[in-house]
Amino acid sequence: MKYCKASYTDLEKIWNKDIEENKDDKRYIKWKDEFIKANKNGDIVTFVAKDEDQPIGQITLVLNKDCLKVSCRDMLCDGETCANFSTFRIDKKYENQGHISTLVRLAEDYARGIGIKCITIGAEAKESRTLAIYLHLGFREFVTSIYDSGDLILYYKKYL
Repeated sequence: MKYCKASYTDLEKIWNKDIEENKDDKRYIKWKDEFIKANKNGDIVTFVAKDEDQPIGQITLVLNKDCLKVSCRDMLCDGETCANFSTFRIDKKYENQGHISTLVRLAEDYARGIGIKCITIGAEAKESRTLAIYLHLGFREFVTSIYDSGDLILYYKKYL
């Protein structure tokens, strides 16, 4: 298994898979372009776990406070010392093998290296398993709750 900052080839593979799995939702094509552009601009940084040459997991560090997911929510990402974790996932086949923990450590080390002091993360309130994982990873300080598309999202913070 390899853990690293995602290459543009990795990002293409991730998004092409998402587009294939969501054929009827044309938004994925737009989101792919936006996501890859944001990685190129340094507004976000994506890290991947790869088996052979295939991305099987990812986590994205949002650095720019104007990114859509955190826009107008400085308590989630202030563009200076507080960043946000987004797009946090692992293929089902690879769950419970420590890959997410390794990706989190890699992304946190990167964040520390560029002066980030804390990271926030959000999960749907109804996703108790996800919330338990985030608590296990050290995200214990409640930040805020936000309704997004009818879902209650709970945000937590971890100091690095």
